Amino acid sequence: MPPLFAGHLQILLSAAAFGTMAIFAKLAYQHGLSASQVLFWRFAIAALALAPLIAWRRLPWPSARTTLQLAAMGGAGYALASLCYFTALDYAAAGTVALLLYLYPALVVLLSRCLHAEALTRRRSLALALALSGLAATVGLDLTGLPLGFALGTAAALCYAGYIVAGDRLAGRVHPLVGAFVVIAAAAASNGALLLWQGFKLPDSPAAWSAVLALALVSTVAAIVAFLAGLAKVGATRASLLSTVEPLVTLLLAAAVLGEPLTAAQFVGGALILSAVALTTRDADAGRMRLADVRD
Repeated sequence: MPPLFAGHLQILLSAAAFGTMAIFAKLAYQHGLSASQVLFWRFAIAALALAPLIAWRRLPWPSARTTLQLAAMGGAGYALASLCYFTALDYAAAGTVALLLYLYPALVVLLSRCLHAEALTRRRSLALALALSGLAATVGLDLTGLPLGFALGTAAALCYAGYIVAGDRLAGRVHPLVGAFVVIAAAAASNGALLLWQGFKLPDSPAAWSAVLALALVSTVAAIVAFLAGLAKVGATRASLLSTVEPLVTLLLAAAVLGEPLTAAQFVGGALILSAVALTTRDADAGRMRLADVRD
């Protein structure tokens, strides 16, 4: 399988796994766990699941510098993005918070352009416009809420964009399982420090444990490992654009599992997002053809 095609599949798999997160989180909330408690157990269990697998496979460990950079990605970028997002839900409508978070593909494009001179092709520009339009139609926009909610939603997008751009430079230096472990363990440590102040709570029922385990293994381990593996192959811009399929997965699962209705606007938004994904993969194919022409 060509590496670029494999990278696309890995990013789409990651987006599907991340798309389950809101469903499992809602189920965990129904059993009395707070956002910070859910985040801690999500990351802690995921790290514990990865550690023996890494030891069994005897995977090489990155340099101390790379390890510290990955830890900063997880403990600052990823953990802070998650905390801002989950806290914003208390102050603004869920659809608006989700839409603010998904400003991150545009931010990734801008950061990659400014910091690394990554080309912004016409196809990528059109794909970005389609993705943002599709997200607006899919999740809707409710301007009711407190300014803090909008600020936290925007902060989540900024933190996640920084996490992706930083990860783009590190993904090729480390095995995806090892990189995911460092990121996840650092995120667990950050949330654990927060719970020293707020107080720890164990899930107290089989249903709560099931939701937390699903969050850890599907929405975290599978999602982050697949994302880092794909990121090393496709780059930050393509990865962020392909990841916009995540809310589509969430909406479909919400309809199937939670009985939430689907609207015509959401179908239109889904079509726009899938069009953006198709353009992104075609942009990759065009780039590969141009490279082949140069080699010939």
